[in-house]
Amino acid sequence: MQVSDDGGKTFRRMEEKDKHSDNHSLAFRQDDPDYLLVGTDGGIYESFDLAKTWRFVANLPVTQFYKVALDDAEPFYTVYGGTQDNSTQGGPARTDSVNGITNADWFITLFADGHQPATEPGNPSIMYSEWQQGNLVRVDRTTGERVYIQPQPEPGDPPDRFNWDAPILVSPHSPRRLYYASQRVWRSDDRGDSWRAVSGDLTRNQDRMTLPLMGRQWSWDSPWDMVAMSSFNTVTSLAESPKVEGLLYAGTDDGLIQVSEDGGKTWRKTEVGSLPGVPASAFVNDLKADLFDADTVYAALDDHKSGDFRPFLLKSTDRGRTWRSIAGDLPARHIVWRVVQDHVKPDLLFAGTEFGIFFTANGGGRWVKLGGGVPTISFRDLAVQRRENDLVGASFGRGFYVLDDYSALREVTDDVLAKEAALFPARKAWWYVEREPLGESGKASQGASYFTAPNPPFGAVFTYHLAEEIRSRAKARQEKEKPLVEAGKDAPYPGWAEAEAERREPKPVVVLTVKDAAGNVVRRIEGQTGKGFHRVAWDLRLPPTQAIGSRQRSDDDDDGEGPRGVLAAPGAYAVSLAKQVDGKTTELAGPVRFEVVRMRPGALPGADPKETAAFLARVAEVSRATGAATQALTQALTRVETLGIAVGRSRSAPDALDAELHAIRQELHAIDEALVGNRARASVEDDGVVTVARRVQVAQAGTAWSTYGPTPTHRRSLEIAEQEFAAVRERLNAVLEQRLPALERKLEQAGAPWTPGRPVPPLP
Repeated sequence: MQVSDDGGKTFRRMEEKDKHSDNHSLAFRQDDPDYLLVGTDGGIYESFDLAKTWRFVANLPVTQFYKVALDDAEPFYTVYGGTQDNSTQGGPARTDSVNGITNADWFITLFADGHQPATEPGNPSIMYSEWQQGNLVRVDRTTGERVYIQPQPEPGDPPDRFNWDAPILVSPHSPRRLYYASQRVWRSDDRGDSWRAVSGDLTRNQDRMTLPLMGRQWSWDSPWDMVAMSSFNTVTSLAESPKVEGLLYAGTDDGLIQVSEDGGKTWRKTEVGSLPGVPASAFVNDLKADLFDADTVYAALDDHKSGDFRPFLLKSTDRGRTWRSIAGDLPARHIVWRVVQDHVKPDLLFAGTEFGIFFTANGGGRWVKLGGGVPTISFRDLAVQRRENDLVGASFGRGFYVLDDYSALREVTDDVLAKEAALFPARKAWWYVEREPLGESGKASQGASYFTAPNPPFGAVFTYHLAEEIRSRAKARQEKEKPLVEAGKDAPYPGWAEAEAERREPKPVVVLTVKDAAGNVVRRIEGQTGKGFHRVAWDLRLPPTQAIGSRQRSDDDDDGEGPRGVLAAPGAYAVSLAKQVDGKTTELAGPVRFEVVRMRPGALPGADPKETAAFLARVAEVSRATGAATQALTQALTRVETLGIAVGRSRSAPDALDAELHAIRQELHAIDEALVGNRARASVEDDGVVTVARRVQVAQAGTAWSTYGPTPTHRRSLEIAEQEFAAVRERLNAVLEQRLPALERKLEQAGAPWTPGRPVPPLP
């Protein structure tokens, strides 16, 4: 970036310390001559001191990813991507933090333009990164060190031409074996320490200086730029059949698909122009060997450089000898960049296109665009994390997108979608307590500029499908009337009875019921009632036990989602789906079984998870009782105040009922002091005697933030609380069940006005 101080006669370089160097846009403020706003390959920067220092805008998810690779790290896998001029980056697919995924969770594995990364199955400490033109390194995640491993020609060999985005393939038959490609295919059996070529030149081997550009050849004096352009006549895609070792496929940028059935000794060439409907100049974006059938292979091609934006997606069932299109009903002008196959259902395929991600459940007969908040943007690469059944898409301009547990798509058939409801399998749920590295959830107190990406919902996630919306009587009537109203015709009057029935009807709901292995109901969760696919998560907690109507803030209420229950135990569970319409419950689907699994042990052994969960449940029950007592006390004291008004309006003599009312009031205050403490001392922050509520609080706080389990201190605190609360409960119930009703009967006899909580008096 340069600036002129003399109207353009001379220019000087501007200061660009600590910012990206590739600039694309520059904006100014008329009221501030020292302000600059710059758009670069690295994002947006602004300066308030005329380029002396720069501020980076760190909360824009606009990274352009070329390719994606996934490892099998546990419990959460890592997503790697090569970016446009922003290096090769890696980060977790999810975290155990309430803040989600932040910029600090990401790291750089290699500089420059990043391209195709790769990972070693079973060993997440090893991954591969490259920068443009085939410069390849092996990265040791343990040390962060990088070893340059690009294969090199022998004396007398022609120079290798690597594509800007050279393909790398980890063999499905050996995690140590790599395939890499320039204009020829290379093989390494020692993670890239040494290489041997397993092919000759598989391209057309043209002299691109002589090829026509824009319709003609150009002079040597024309502005050639080979540095910022990809080499031509290069291999762009590689595949090896997971069923047959040494069955290799290679695609090129100049319109060839090459097949070797003997590990590279011999190759069979196919011109892409011979494929049905494919132009001769098409670029081979992707080749994928079928995961189930040794003879099947898929190819994605595009010819956008010639102005042809049609989707070219083909399948061969005879090792590339003949091909047929499976592009089906993919929209026109949707370049296909990538195709991946599900590892369980052979006909479930995903395609990354110029404008989004599509899937087909029948091998390409019908394609459906995936929504779920995915933007309309180019997805250059897709990858499947098989352990988690996750689909990860690398977008060119909006970062990564993860479809968590897409396994429900395996069940998608016309018959399933025609059912009133379908409940799909659920993957195991991790049992743990989320970290709070910032002290709060979300962005905490870091401000709006702090970037966070959401984690998947915590707990067990359930997926279900409704063939039609579950409607109320009013909604059903309105839907029936809609075409009449739109046509300007009369809408029939439903009648007073129907109008009243609509008014009385509760809102229809979908209920997912979670049960434990013994068949006990653990939790009820409300779901959406609309047509289509829905997801709802169980947070692995029992129902909250706080007294209804209590205004006491829970320690777990900081996220604004209301009170939470305690964690249930790890183990086997089942979930079923039902609907409730106009007071009637109808089972729709299930049960579907799933597992809740402890994610990791702590540094100290602690209690057995089931023992911990049992103690948590016991704490919850004690908390339920003490919370009820607290709320009952509050309501009883309010009740006493209204009774005091009623006494004054009764026909009783002074002191006849007043003394009894005063005695009840004093007893309630004494019970309140035993339960929650001396209110006067609390008003000046003096703790006083340890109360029942405090002992319950110790048991709660001691176990709410960990899976370690109860200590002897926690157990003793709960034990004392149970013992002391027994007496408090007995005293309180005596007031509620005996003394207050007796006083209210006397007030009724004395002709006092009605007060809340009393039955309606009879007529005289």
